[in-house]
Amino acid sequence: MKFLFVLTSHNKLGDTGEKTGFWVEEFASPYYYLVDKGVQITISSPKGGQPPIDPSSDKPENQTEATKRFHNDQELKEKLSQTLKLSKVNEKDYDAVFYPGGHGPLWDLCNNQYSINLIRSFYENNKPTGLVCHAPAALKNVKTTNGEYLVKGKKVTGFTNSEEAAVELTDVVPFLVEDMLKEHGATFSKTQDWHSYSVQDGNLITGQNPASSEEVAEKLYHLLKN
Repeated sequence: MKFLFVLTSHNKLGDTGEKTGFWVEEFASPYYYLVDKGVQITISSPKGGQPPIDPSSDKPENQTEATKRFHNDQELKEKLSQTLKLSKVNEKDYDAVFYPGGHGPLWDLCNNQYSINLIRSFYENNKPTGLVCHAPAALKNVKTTNGEYLVKGKKVTGFTNSEEAAVELTDVVPFLVEDMLKEHGATFSKTQDWHSYSVQDGNLITGQNPASSEEVAEKLYHLLKN
């Protein structure tokens, strides 16, 4: 089983002067869940090379067993420093694709043509696509061949407006994930802030927040297994 992970290359948190990137837990937890089951994983990003880690995701209060394992895993850190450039990725080489979140995707993956084409290609070839937390931002400009937004009429979730307000970034981000998905015709649902929640609609699986990342990976894995 071969999975592609797509990480952001964007490291600026709007005009705040602070850094962002991908959320370590949302990468590490699904990664180890899948690798421990024998899945082969290729990691890619728009710019290739080392993707930026969101400094907030490295704070002590955000550590989990998976992030601790990651910080002691020199082999994975080395692999992460050499991500494949998205322009060199071919959907045909993989069985599924997974997008970890962090605020970075709100700036780059949502507009990246290679990512947009990739998601459309996975979707139209009936291959599972998973996105967690802020990563559903990558669905913003994805349209199917009939010209409709891919998320139109789909059941989805993602980082909620109330969670964005809780981290006090509502006025910093270029758009709110929940609002964007609703505006594009998706049926958006959610649970309490910071609780694990994921939604599956056919081959599209979305997770609400960091707590949901392993659940999304689990659903992706079982979708391919069955």
